[in-house]
Amino acid sequence: MALFSRKTKKDLPAVPTHAGQAGETKAEAPKETKAVSAPATKADLSHVLQAPRITEKATMYAGSSVYVFDVATSANKKQIASAVQAIYNVKPRQVRIVNIRSKIVRNMRTGKSGVKQGGKKAYVYLKKGETITIS
Repeated sequence: MALFSRKTKKDLPAVPTHAGQAGETKAEAPKETKAVSAPATKADLSHVLQAPRITEKATMYAGSSVYVFDVATSANKKQIASAVQAIYNVKPRQVRIVNIRSKIVRNMRTGKSGVKQGGKKAYVYLKKGETITIS
């Protein structure tokens, strides 16, 4: 209890002073209940899709309704599909995920080495005729 606390000894909960001795038990704390989560919304899934991956290969795939995104490393296929549906209003027919390993790179001028960070990318397949405008 702090020196200038407004609480008195009557207000504090009763806790045994020697809880470790035989015959005495600690007061049980009330168990917390899990909150029921609401359905996924656009705000909840904003961290899943980080950016569209604009490369020559990704541009080639876009002609056949396959789009490539950089995604969060903790994201799974269901979260990615939900995020694409919420953001672009298109339901993907398939999602494939590829882990990108980190690479050791060397600076040619100084000779020092560093690490290029890895990540995760997702290939999102749409139905024929459906498109996404990526800017």
